[in-house]
Parts: sequence; structure tokens; C-alpha cells
Amino acid sequence: MGSCPPASLPSGIPIANTVVSANSTVSGFNDSTKAINGICGGGETSGSLDVYALNLTGTGATVVLSWGGKTVKNVSGVDFIVYENPFKVSDTSDRYAFDPMVVQVSFDGTNYCGFNLSGFGGGLPSSDNNKIAYWPGFGGLRPVNYNMTSKIFTLEQLFTSTGSGFLTGGGDGFNLDDLYSSDAQNPACDNTVKTNIQTNGFKFIKMISATAVTNPATSAGYVYPHSYTNGPDIDGVVGKLVE
Repeated sequence: MGSCPPASLPSGIPIANTVVSANSTVSGFNDSTKAINGICGGGETSGSLDVYALNLTGTGATVVLSWGGKTVKNVSGVDFIVYENPFKVSDTSDRYAFDPMVVQVSFDGTNYCGFNLSGFGGGLPSSDNNKIAYWPGFGGLRPVNYNMTSKIFTLEQLFTSTGSGFLTGGGDGFNLDDLYSSDAQNPACDNTVKTNIQTNGFKFIKMISATAVTNPATSAGYVYPHSYTNGPDIDGVVGKLVE
């Protein structure tokens, strides 16, 4: 097997292939093509370096990708998977090193809907905020097993659950049936916008550093004890059915 990313993307894996907007200033990791050039996961205990890193705040804290005009459809179960580069702190731990992100989708590129973040904290003390249970509705939490050159999966395998929100190929799966309207993070998302996306699918995906999104309960960004000076490291996004 060659080094990742692959020289050409595998057929049959509908990866987001177009950068619509990207403004990161993270030194060494601000090449936005890294967000669309293939999934290069490092497994449970190692994060990929073939990534596009977001800033913690400001315009560089957001990236928008698309499938070049195609639409990700709403099908049964998980509809798309976001791949970041989290890793387990140790083989026996339930704690992970991750950079949480807020995920939103849009059909028209203007009106976005996201997912319910009101469970943030999960009733756990702040000392537990590197547990996945602390961040329901967020992306960038689960390690990436999928590597397009060294650990290859079929599309069906990528979307196969292994339990507790984990997938065979790793990453974080999202179901369009779970879109959340009338939320402070998504003022443009009303029931009409949400229903349109759930009925017709979406063309654009926006990923934002959690620290750059205001938590209405605290009027501050969603806090995570970052080890580095940047936010989420985007490895790619795969849709289940893209037409």
C-alpha cells in the first residue's frame, strides 16, 4: 500500500470534493485541499496529519465543503460521516483527545440547519469533558480507522454501526432525521428549511470549531481544554447516497 492520501480517490466512496470556503491561518495545516483529498485515518490511538486545521475563533474557524453541485440524500440511518483526527488517550481509557466541531448542512448554501447541542455536558462534571458523552450532537469526537491506502472499507462497511455511535471505519455519523430547528446556533433554520433538507437532501456542509460557536447557556464558546492552538483537523466527509 502507498502513502496516504491516494493518487486518486476510490470510486464508490462519495467524498466531499470541493472547497467552497476556507480561511484558516494555522501554520503548516492551512492547505484546504487536505479536507477533500482522501481519508487518511491513523486508527484508535493515532491521528492523521493529512488534514486541514481550523482556527479556534474568527473566520478561519469555519470551512464549507460540497460535492461539486451534487446532493447528499436523506436515506435510512446515518446519511454522512465527518472525519477528524481524534485518538484514544490509552488503550484502556474512555477518554479521547479531540477537537469538537459544530456541523451544519444546507441545500442552498445560505440557510443552514444543525443538530441538537442542548445536551452539552451530559450531566458530567467539567473534568470529564474529554469523554464523548460530554459532546452529543458535535463532530470530531471518534477516531478514524478508515485509511484510503492502508485500511480500506466498502461504503456499506463505513456506514455499519459497531455500537454506541461508533462506525466500522470510525468518524462521526449524522442522520438528517435528527436536524434541529429553532436553535440559537441556527437562526436561519426554521421548520421549512429543515423539512426541505430532510426531503431533498443537502449540497453544502459547514464545520465550525466548537470554541467559535456561542453556547446559549453560557453566552461563551463551547469550552474544550485544547492541547494545541488550533481547532478541529478536517480529514474529509463522506455521504452515503450522493446524486
